[in-house]
Amino acid sequence: MNTLKLVIACNNRDNARAYAAEIGAVLFSSNSTTTDHLPFAAMIVGTTDNLEKAKAVGDAGLYLVCERTIKNQAPHTLAKPDLPGIVGLFPMVAHPVAGASASDAHWRDNHAPLALEVHTRMTHYYQYAILHTFNGPALNGIAACCCATEDDLRHHFYGTPDGEQQILSDIRKFADTKRSPRRVIATAESFVR
Repeated sequence: MNTLKLVIACNNRDNARAYAAEIGAVLFSSNSTTTDHLPFAAMIVGTTDNLEKAKAVGDAGLYLVCERTIKNQAPHTLAKPDLPGIVGLFPMVAHPVAGASASDAHWRDNHAPLALEVHTRMTHYYQYAILHTFNGPALNGIAACCCATEDDLRHHFYGTPDGEQQILSDIRKFADTKRSPRRVIATAESFVR
């Protein structure tokens, strides 16, 4: 299922939580005690008709995205006990030679099936393909790879060493690995009404 949404990237987790509750959205909040080294401290996925307020809250970025549910149900449809335990958020800049459109097609059509095969402990998988940047860094997508525990995400994410090499090799086909920001490890919370 594909749905148009806003991704609101925030430097302040408290502001993000309050705004996610206000608009009835899904919140991914960093588990890190400090967030200065991260591209954002929290990420809201939802909808609103107040773009100016979303821009103000989204001080780390505001994006119009196509939310692709690759595995499980869309986050806005999940009941509280079904939310993912731990989420790895992977911001992506498209491969400089392939370009944004071809990179996105590869990510969707080739990488997603490979990820489902290799990431055996992944419980939910969403792709946020960025269609328009209102403010913030020029990103082309954000992957939300979810696991039951942080240990699964950090230490068992690839299933096998060969699987890890397959994923890393494939990522180099559609992403600029030098310009793509670092991963954010987060917890999901739903305020969807």
